[in-house]
Amino acid sequence: MRPEEEEEAAETLVEAALRVLSTPDPFDKARLGDSVATRWLRGAIPRPYDPSAHLTVPDRPARLADVKLVSPGLMPKLGKAGSLRSRQAIVHSLAHTESWAIDLSWDIIARFGKQESMPREFFTDFVKVAQDEGRHFTLLASRLEELGSFYGALPAHDGLWDSATATSKDLLARLAVEHCVHEARGLDVMPTTISRFRSGGDDKTADLLENVVYPEEITHCAAGVRWFKFLCLRSRNSPIREIEVGEGEMGYEEDAEVVQKFHEIVRNHFRGPLKPPFNKDARKAAGFGPKWYEPLAFEEASQE
Repeated sequence: MRPEEEEEAAETLVEAALRVLSTPDPFDKARLGDSVATRWLRGAIPRPYDPSAHLTVPDRPARLADVKLVSPGLMPKLGKAGSLRSRQAIVHSLAHTESWAIDLSWDIIARFGKQESMPREFFTDFVKVAQDEGRHFTLLASRLEELGSFYGALPAHDGLWDSATATSKDLLARLAVEHCVHEARGLDVMPTTISRFRSGGDDKTADLLENVVYPEEITHCAAGVRWFKFLCLRSRNSPIREIEVGEGEMGYEEDAEVVQKFHEIVRNHFRGPLKPPFNKDARKAAGFGPKWYEPLAFEEASQE
């Protein structure tokens, strides 16, 4: 066995996650993440972390400087996919989001897995999410080139990482804001985005979004919901039943308390109301019904 192979065989998942986070090129990051995920899922990385190791997670992952960053309020309008320029802009925006989603997935593993003594299933869920996000980025970047552009050709913003920074000390907040607010918002708008590409005559992009990205993003939101519920129940020393990610209705007293905790965290960590209309079917498939999100839209709006 070569020395580098011996080093890989001995590393933990958290150590591998830190290698991904320290890789600046998003294409290399996606490839390395896919390799790490495959090794973990096959059992070639046996340990999630070393309890005796004290590893530093970077405040910000390594990123290339060739994407021009602007504040969210200064982003050019993307349009409605009726023109080639608009389709390029939308796919570029989606690819940029996925590039950050790769980092977010490995960051939650490295930052919170050991710190919160999470079970092995937590690591596996977010390894799968990370692998999906890397594939989404690669596919969208490739599609962008087919459309005559490339990743980095257009400006982008880093709002997703701003939220990650704001929730870097609190796993419940990270799960609530990134997975149950931002990622769920992506589910809300995706059907319209798909429809616009079809109306613009771009069935290839529409098929990629509808058949690959959209259904997998539902499972990513579901992972956030599942582990949010898990943490809430564990914090009260409640018996932790197996949480089904497809639950739509709250059938237990504990669940009402979980929803109340979700409302509290979102109000503290997310600015403004949630934006309807909501994709209720996709959100239900991810494991949370209207009681989770409708009060955060209407209660806040009624106070204006």
